[in-house]
Parts: sequence; C-alpha cells; structure tokens
Amino acid sequence: MVRKLKYHEKKLLRRLELVSWEAAAGNLAEYKALARTVRALARRLRDLGPASAAFRARCAAALLEKLYGLGLVNCRRSLAVCESLSAAAFCRRRLPCLLVKLRMAQNLRHAVTFVEQGHVRVGPEVVTDPALLIPRAVEDFITWVDTSRLRQKVLDYNQERDDFDLAA
Repeated sequence: MVRKLKYHEKKLLRRLELVSWEAAAGNLAEYKALARTVRALARRLRDLGPASAAFRARCAAALLEKLYGLGLVNCRRSLAVCESLSAAAFCRRRLPCLLVKLRMAQNLRHAVTFVEQGHVRVGPEVVTDPALLIPRAVEDFITWVDTSRLRQKVLDYNQERDDFDLAA
C-alpha cells in the first residue's frame, strides 16, 4: 500500500514528465554509441594495409561525405576528424541548437518550447520533436510556421508584414 502524497510532492510531480525525461537520457546514450561506432570504423579504415589503398580511399571518402552531409564534421579531408567525433557533435545538430545558432531563439530552453508548441517548420512540415537531427542540406529551410504568432511578431518588429498577412 502506498501512502498519500503530500501537497508539495504532488506539486513537484505535476511538473515532472518521466516519459520525456527517460527519452532524453536514451538519446544521449544513442549518440555516444553512434560516435563510438564512427570512431571504430575510422580506426579500421586507417589500419587497412597498403594492398587495399584504393578501397580504403573510396570508403573513407564515402564516410567523410556522409558525416559532412549530416553536419557532424567541418571538413572532408582526413579520417582524423572522424576519430575525434563525439556525442556533442550529434547534439549540436538537433533542431533547438540550430534555432539558437540561427538566432531564432534566445536560449535552448526557449527553442525547445518553440519546437514543442509547433512554431517551427523544416521545409513544408511542422516539427514538434526537439530531438530531430537536421542535415546540412535542410538547415536553410528552418522557418516559422505561417500561422505562428512568433512569426507575426518578428515581421511586425522588422516592419516586413504584408497586408495580405493582416487579413489572415
């Protein structure tokens, strides 16, 4: 039998969401595992013998191109950047981090709130998952949703709001 919760315990539990908390903890472990796998793959490619130099060059170029396309590394020159890949690189490619980088939000907490409330879209689709990883090619298509109050406030501030938008 469980005892009845006190007032302050109920109040604390109202603010705590165990489902999203556990999911956030799982993502970091996934990012660490992915980074570990990429580092191991880079080490294996580096340790291949001189007989397979063409294969090594082709695989290294494909790996570097994939990581550069995802935005995890800044250059495509050598496997040394793959060997220093960390989970933080994956975390920096999440949508709220990019919102802060693009100056669409002041801090990470506000960016997560904007995403969860449905104010942000990536391309034509509205995104409500703050754990979404954004590749380099899609980074330019992060915008406000057309019906968002935040978008209207930004347009009013910049004095760019159209008369057609006022009617809608």
